[in-house]
Amino acid sequence: MVETATLIRHAGPGDAEAITHVHDASWRDAYRGVIPGGELERMIARRGPQWWARAIVRGSGILVLEFDQDVVGYVTYGRNRVPSMPYSGEIFEIYLLPEYQGLGFGRRLFNAARQELAAHGYLSTIVWALADNDKALAFYRRLGGLTVRRAEERFGDDMLARVAFGFVSAPVR
Repeated sequence: MVETATLIRHAGPGDAEAITHVHDASWRDAYRGVIPGGELERMIARRGPQWWARAIVRGSGILVLEFDQDVVGYVTYGRNRVPSMPYSGEIFEIYLLPEYQGLGFGRRLFNAARQELAAHGYLSTIVWALADNDKALAFYRRLGGLTVRRAEERFGDDMLARVAFGFVSAPVR
């Protein structure tokens, strides 16, 4: 019998390269054909190892998911950036390497981030997704998210629709 361990933990300075790899691969998979090509490449390039190392050192809310001792996913979270909305916490990003999607790891990362937010007094959570990212929309709906707002965001010369999902119940333990 082969046993493979999974672990969700706070990101450390040594994780910057691995998070960069997950960010690069997952963004290309999720946004190719959604975000204009040149803009997508610029966005990916801005998030290199140094950017992630600074975010980790600053104490940004970042959890990583390890599968067999390799970082295969991450989630970032913190206080809601839109104070006019009645949600105290926000999940900014949640990404897995494409080959690890659909296995329940995203749900585990999402729930771990909600627990971290709740531990800091943020009991309700909002998360945004691009309206053309069908996998993300389905994921948040399966988790029980309710559509609470629609907006647009500029990507280069294009305006893309995005959807906010609200979660008001206590996070799953």
